[in-house]
Amino acid sequence: MLTAQRVDTNSLYLTGELNGLGVEVVAKYVIGDNRERVADAIRRAVSRSAIVILSGGLGPTEDDVTRDAVALALDRKLVFNSEIAEAIERRFVQIMKRPMAEVNRRQAFVVEGADVLPNDRGTAPGQWLEESGAVLMLLPGPPHELSAMFERHCLPRLVRIVPKLAIRTLLLRVTGMSESDLDQTIAPVYTRYENPVTTILAAGGDLQVHLRARCATLAEADVLLAEVAGPIELLLGDRIYSRNGDPLDVVVGGLLRQAHSTVSVAESCTGGLLGERLTAAPGSSDYFVGGFITYSNELKVELLGVPPETIAEFGAVSRQTAEAMALGARKRTGSTYAVAITGVAGPTGTEAKPVGTVFVAVADAAGAHVAHRRLPGDRARIRAFTAQMALDVLRRRLIGKP
Repeated sequence: MLTAQRVDTNSLYLTGELNGLGVEVVAKYVIGDNRERVADAIRRAVSRSAIVILSGGLGPTEDDVTRDAVALALDRKLVFNSEIAEAIERRFVQIMKRPMAEVNRRQAFVVEGADVLPNDRGTAPGQWLEESGAVLMLLPGPPHELSAMFERHCLPRLVRIVPKLAIRTLLLRVTGMSESDLDQTIAPVYTRYENPVTTILAAGGDLQVHLRARCATLAEADVLLAEVAGPIELLLGDRIYSRNGDPLDVVVGGLLRQAHSTVSVAESCTGGLLGERLTAAPGSSDYFVGGFITYSNELKVELLGVPPETIAEFGAVSRQTAEAMALGARKRTGSTYAVAITGVAGPTGTEAKPVGTVFVAVADAAGAHVAHRRLPGDRARIRAFTAQMALDVLRRRLIGKP
């Protein structure tokens, strides 16, 4: 989990299951296969939290240190369980059709005082312990083993001991403004509340406002979320594009489908990113008809019909060229809308057109509208922000907002 090749899906699954019980996850740790470091993290977690879950490190090899670390942290012994060893050996013979390696006997050691959690999907049993008012769960690392064990053997126990608490989350997705501007706008509202907790996330021009309410009942949580979200929504207005977590491309696709409209694209500096976003959702063939990646001036002229004199007078990166690209794409595809992008993604620009200069045009039956931005960042960031900007310009056209 400390390499770039593995994604920690177990903690996401467990967080969802715990939230469903009304338990809020306050900390997650990813620790290497070091007995002392894992033990130190366990001690700190037990002293601060009533529920501690460990996943992975229950295998038979020397780098599987979870059992040893828990015993060290809690100052308990490891006890060999012959019944577990016999069950593992039978599994090898009956299911894997081969004899058990001697090293697998390590999986039969149980922390003193722990309840064994059966694992019908693998060889590593889990363990349930109680220590100083906290409960600890040792779960296997493979996701299919972990989820089955948690649902069958841990959830029923947690239901009996966890106080009833409802957690509701409202996710507002926002675009068309910076993260700092967003926070400055809504902070006077959310900072008045400790519950719900507000978190703001930003990536690629997409902003997310997470409101998490913790109450005795779901109805109370819903009322509290409405109390906080209402003023925030008034402040942000049409910058909010989603209230159910849908990304911008899905929202735009829904608007196009609702209007029985189609769209085509003509891209230069984004090199197909906008087309990829528009076709990411299943069923996008309902509204996406195709597009053009016209990186060179020659293809802008040949494929989109951009007048050569327009490029000669104003340049490839210009309001006039973007408009001509959009009009040309719409004419050649017969789409209801056409979105065109031209810009300077970097790494080099000019004094008149520095890196980050982009033009996005949307053409429909009423003509073309062009938006101009100067976007900060490196090449990858500018391209991602431009695709997001283009989707938002189209969204605003579809909902009749400037």
